[in-house]
Amino acid sequence: MSDPYTYVVIVSALALLAYYFTLLMAGLARVRFKIEPPSHSGPPEYERYVRAHQNTLEHLVLFLPGLWLFAYVVSPLWAAGIGAIWPFMRVLYARGYHLAAEKRLIPLYISMPPIYIFVLGSLIGGIGRLVNGG
Repeated sequence: MSDPYTYVVIVSALALLAYYFTLLMAGLARVRFKIEPPSHSGPPEYERYVRAHQNTLEHLVLFLPGLWLFAYVVSPLWAAGIGAIWPFMRVLYARGYHLAAEKRLIPLYISMPPIYIFVLGSLIGGIGRLVNGG
């Protein structure tokens, strides 16, 4: 079997690609809606693209470190399995948000538990290692 951290690497790359998708879509929307830099203001249709991008960045900052901390103190295979949900849900979140704000909610709610699991699991796993001396 290969190094189990390879799966965490793949999920990390998928997460970065999901983020890049939102970046690309926001950039294309800027052109389509003729929004001059550095403005992020425009019609609501445009602002939904920008918010999908910014919200994904806000979650990515929690997701990636949480994924790796959880992989280290709990299990890289569990981290990759749980984490695989996030990139796909964030793309669906962005696609829904591009259409209408209310269409983002289900993928948002599905993409959030992995972050909670990673952060709390890392904390509990870290404390457990400290207490057990290893």
